[in-house]
Amino acid sequence: MSTEFTLSAGGYTAVVAARAAALRVLRFEGRDLVVPFPEGGPIPDYRGVIAAPWPNRIADGTYSFDGAQHHVAINEPERATALHGLAFPLDWAAKESDAGSLTLTCTVGPTAGYPFVLELSARFSLDDAGLHTSVTARNAADVAAPYGVCPHPYLVAGTSPLNEWVLEFAADSFLEVTPDRLLPVGVVGVEGHEFDFRSARAIGSTEIDHAFTGIAFDGGLARLSLRDPAGTGVGMSWDESCPWLQIHTADKPAPVPSRIGLAVEPMTCPPDAFNSGTDLIRLEPGAEHTASWSIYAL
Repeated sequence: MSTEFTLSAGGYTAVVAARAAALRVLRFEGRDLVVPFPEGGPIPDYRGVIAAPWPNRIADGTYSFDGAQHHVAINEPERATALHGLAFPLDWAAKESDAGSLTLTCTVGPTAGYPFVLELSARFSLDDAGLHTSVTARNAADVAAPYGVCPHPYLVAGTSPLNEWVLEFAADSFLEVTPDRLLPVGVVGVEGHEFDFRSARAIGSTEIDHAFTGIAFDGGLARLSLRDPAGTGVGMSWDESCPWLQIHTADKPAPVPSRIGLAVEPMTCPPDAFNSGTDLIRLEPGAEHTASWSIYAL
């Protein structure tokens, strides 16, 4: 089985790994639009993965669904949370592949803490307008299942430092979180806050690892732009299946390279939705859910 797949179209090149259906490389006319990672090794910082059947965190790895309590493995021990779902360690199988498109599939569950069965399908396609991705989940069991999903790319605007990149996206609120575990506290308006990027401005020294909501959708799509003052840029759009957006400035303690890209993660639900129930998708037996997004050069 191929361990990765290369797509090319319209000046774009994408490389998608079978592991985690992760977007390993996305370039336009030779410049990186996402932070890449080496072939064949571990995926650092969940770069480019499909996070399912939940995005972000579950507090203590514990949740209740339909009256039963479940406990999934904690993989973020410093915060005692279960992070980014169950699909990322898996090798996805190629269902269809050609020069400009690819469909990968995998089955999640049943497993400890997630006694449900989801068939996941990720379709990638390249054209002159960029890379388009959609993820469809189908409940293949005879009981309802909790579900959420997001992509995890780290966008790159250009060669200038992240602090100089100019960010714009239309979200009027963000989810305040605890500083130690990044778990939800409450929704706060961005008006007058350093997290207000409704008008384009430089990121500066602002550190962000928060989910935003109250997102404006124009014609069914929300859009984010990230521009380098040198003139290059990258954009991302997503559909109304994702009313939440995680932004992370990828801050790391020395000597690890810090702020090398901006994580932009359209999410179907907020952090710890398996406990709060906020925008949690309930997939009935045989039901499907699809979320879609695109990444493109500016």
